[in-house]
Amino acid sequence: MTELKRTPLFDVYKEYGGKTIDFGGWELPVQFSSIKEEHEAVRTKAGLFDVSHMGEIEVKGPDSLKYLQKMMTNDVSKLKNGGAQYTAMCYETGGTVDDLLIYKLEDDHYLLVVNASNIEKDFDWMESHLEGDVQIENLSEGMGQLALQGPAAEAVLQKLLKDHDLSTIGFFKFNEEVDVNGKKALISRTGYTGEDGFEIYCKSEDAVSLWEEILEAGKEEGVVPCGLGARDTLRFEANLALYGQELSPEISPLEAGIGFAVKLNKEEDFIGKEALKQQKENGLPRKIVGIEMVDRGIPRHGYAVYKGDEKIGEVTTGTQSPTLKKNIGLALINTKETELGNEVEVEIRGKRLKAVVSGTPFYKRDKK
Repeated sequence: MTELKRTPLFDVYKEYGGKTIDFGGWELPVQFSSIKEEHEAVRTKAGLFDVSHMGEIEVKGPDSLKYLQKMMTNDVSKLKNGGAQYTAMCYETGGTVDDLLIYKLEDDHYLLVVNASNIEKDFDWMESHLEGDVQIENLSEGMGQLALQGPAAEAVLQKLLKDHDLSTIGFFKFNEEVDVNGKKALISRTGYTGEDGFEIYCKSEDAVSLWEEILEAGKEEGVVPCGLGARDTLRFEANLALYGQELSPEISPLEAGIGFAVKLNKEEDFIGKEALKQQKENGLPRKIVGIEMVDRGIPRHGYAVYKGDEKIGEVTTGTQSPTLKKNIGLALINTKETELGNEVEVEIRGKRLKAVVSGTPFYKRDKK
């Protein structure tokens, strides 16, 4: 049996009551208190996640931009120093290699943050397409990453920063070399919950003390440690795609509803551009939509969706929404059946139960 990988924080999970599971080859906490409590904390106060399993790949050299333009669906030339961008990498078929974040550190120097289960695959894919004067390096091993998410995130993290005003970091922007209680970190205003918040990239040896200091600083505000369970329900309510569910080698970014990160009109050709162009011109045969159950039952990943006797697709993610208290899901179905309010059926434990196509995101934060 392959041994599960562990983040630098593994030894402290138990102290906080963490229950671990195998997540894509990593032993990670699914919850600390309960998924509902952690979810609620992020929506109303703040929650702290260990996301050190995510991968970091550095790209640098005079031809970095040209190379990234070839690899990525988004227009990397639009990035300014100190900015972050969401994008995808595709196969020639238009299927997805991965979805990721690009941080532009300076001209000719970028940091890519990729999904944990794809680190080796992504690195090999990037290496096999290297061109020009570009160096890539997998930095994942030496980096820790924490995510502090929720309305109280800024106030809590600010307590640990002496010389830095977090309110100056805009959405999808970041600052490097920030002193967090004596430890240097890159802090970005990004996240995967639908709330305001920050991702903190540090040396792996600093991860444990930062985790403890942030939780201590957030005691008054009610900050709690959070696991993968709440991370999944939060991102799902905000309609944020998860690789392996909404995105895969068989599902294109256009089908997954992240067409905003696909720039077919950028000057440079990128891998998969022709296939995506065809999809767009010919009309997508299927796409991801929201569904809401009418009958009692929870739609789960992989459950078949029907219209009459025809199977029209399947559920990619589904749960009982902790915020909305409704049974909802995302489903990849035939485009002709994606009209809002369209009645469909989800096969749950051998029974076909009624659902309707609904709008997404299911949840949007109040940005006041």
